[in-house]
Amino acid sequence: MGWRPGAFLRTHALWMAAALLGVSVRALAIEPGIADYKHMGVASCATSVCHGKLAPQSDRDVALNEYRIWQQEDRHAQAFRTLELAESKRIATNLRLPNATAAKICLDCHADNVPSDKRGPKFQISDGIGCEACHGGSEKWLESHAEEKATHKDNLARGMYPTEQPLKRAQVCLGCHLGTKDQFATHAIMGAGHPRLSFELEAYTTNQPAHFIVDADYDERKGKIAGMNLWVTGQLETTRRYLSLLQTNMFHAGNMFPELAFYDCHSCHHPMDKIRWNSARAGAGIKPGTVRLQTQNLIVLQALTDTFEPAATAQLVELTNALIRAGQRDRTSVNEAAKALLNWLGPRDALARRQYSSADVIKMRKNLARYAATDKAGDYAAAEQIVLGLESLSYTIGDRNSKKAALDALYNAVKNDTTFSPQQFATAAANAQKSF
Repeated sequence: MGWRPGAFLRTHALWMAAALLGVSVRALAIEPGIADYKHMGVASCATSVCHGKLAPQSDRDVALNEYRIWQQEDRHAQAFRTLELAESKRIATNLRLPNATAAKICLDCHADNVPSDKRGPKFQISDGIGCEACHGGSEKWLESHAEEKATHKDNLARGMYPTEQPLKRAQVCLGCHLGTKDQFATHAIMGAGHPRLSFELEAYTTNQPAHFIVDADYDERKGKIAGMNLWVTGQLETTRRYLSLLQTNMFHAGNMFPELAFYDCHSCHHPMDKIRWNSARAGAGIKPGTVRLQTQNLIVLQALTDTFEPAATAQLVELTNALIRAGQRDRTSVNEAAKALLNWLGPRDALARRQYSSADVIKMRKNLARYAATDKAGDYAAAEQIVLGLESLSYTIGDRNSKKAALDALYNAVKNDTTFSPQQFATAAANAQKSF
């Protein structure tokens, strides 16, 4: 079977961002609708007359067994308990934290750690990432949303967070799976034992146990979300968040070194007898042995642009290379390079709203597979992001099962970042191209 995104989720969700703040918008502030109202607690949703039924109901708009799915299958429900594990205790000790289950730096992403004045009578921090961490404080809509004539629009007006909207979903997820201007999984955090963070919105959405049913009724109430649009939105917003963070003190607070977690881990962390560097991947003007800023999402965006706006690809490549070069100089240079890329990104938001045909998605997948077979995907993080994208697009097209062998070969090539070989991955990708 090889390595699956589900296994990827199970591993990384157990160690979700011990140093991240829950949610953020493009300006990197707390997301409206999440912490604006009191969080009444998971127990408020868990009764048998609400979302705690043992089996799905067929006569309602929603199945009403959502709590059971979250409790039994969703790794977010285990986020707080992860802090009680021996490995988490070791990380806390290394960080000189008295207790991981009480440290804000851990609770901000392993729990729904809203301020005390935003906690209702049934709220428990030990519930982990509960309903309201994603759906927003239910103080104003908890009772009204169960009324017979209640609409989704009414719920949103009372503070429910619109997770059905791709951009909003990306923003709330990235708060923990990437970071904000105030909290970030730093090099010190990872040095203490926390795993490297990685995220792809559509793949993670697909591989989480669904506690909602996307049918005609869902589409009517909330709108239809195409998988391709969700994938594109995730790539754009992850890139935007990363570039925005590069312009904050989280990147460089005036110390001798910038924050190394912004750099490609594997430009340093790989066996000394396995040389991975080459000039094509490094970018123009970058010498061997250079620690390079992360570019995995920018590489995927190059493939996306190459597919649907080829005239703009050369400019994106040059701006990406300029960012890498800036990362070798100083904070001012990084700020300028990040701003230039953000300005380039602005008009590309239209790609997230575009209507894609099946032929468009197939074309995108073919180009992504082509990128995988070149040196462009020779860095582990880029290879990983491309493989996740290939499976996401296969689910969107609806032929995931028929592409299983090709996808398994690619997952096997990226299942271990220590033993990862750019050459072996390129070979696997070249073989897989025939299937895509």
